[in-house]
Amino acid sequence: MENEMIFVRTATINDLKYIPEILCETEVSAIARGTGIAKRNPETVGTKIAEGKAVIAVTLTGEWVGFSYLQDWENGRFVSNSGLIVHPRYRKTGVATVIKERVFKMSRRLYPNAKIFSITSGTAVMKLNFRLGFAPVAFSEITRDEAFWDGCKGCINHDILQRKGNQNCLCTAMLFDPIEMEREQVRELQKRSTPFVHH
Repeated sequence: MENEMIFVRTATINDLKYIPEILCETEVSAIARGTGIAKRNPETVGTKIAEGKAVIAVTLTGEWVGFSYLQDWENGRFVSNSGLIVHPRYRKTGVATVIKERVFKMSRRLYPNAKIFSITSGTAVMKLNFRLGFAPVAFSEITRDEAFWDGCKGCINHDILQRKGNQNCLCTAMLFDPIEMEREQVRELQKRSTPFVHH
């Protein structure tokens, strides 16, 4: 694996063959970590690949290394960055960061005004999100689309989510709000350009 060339790119229909292995590893990884995860539907993942809304990392020899996809909700008002998974052999190589950044940039390009969110119980994903400008938020701040929350039914912790009325669970919701980010940048610029008054 050392010095092995890895290509991170937009997934194409030629990558549909990797779906069973990707979904299997996603589930196995969640069990190994002792965390819940919504089970991914092969058809949904296949659709995202066909639509050009997924990122995959592969080796020169064609072995899959990592994967993630995006999905829009409420007519593009929200976009979720979902399903980030890296093959065990390639963890701690930095490939997850590259995939996450690529999916984030894809989300910004396709849906420039959308609020981008991620719900996760994984510390590594939280750190990646934070670096990209995401902030922890209440579940009420992300999509209320029932189809999104239906995806949580396959998670072992779904009963907790139900008991809490979809308001919180073991996952942390993180949100990137482009409008709030612009406001923050303006505030920072104003701080820097404010002249000091000496008495």
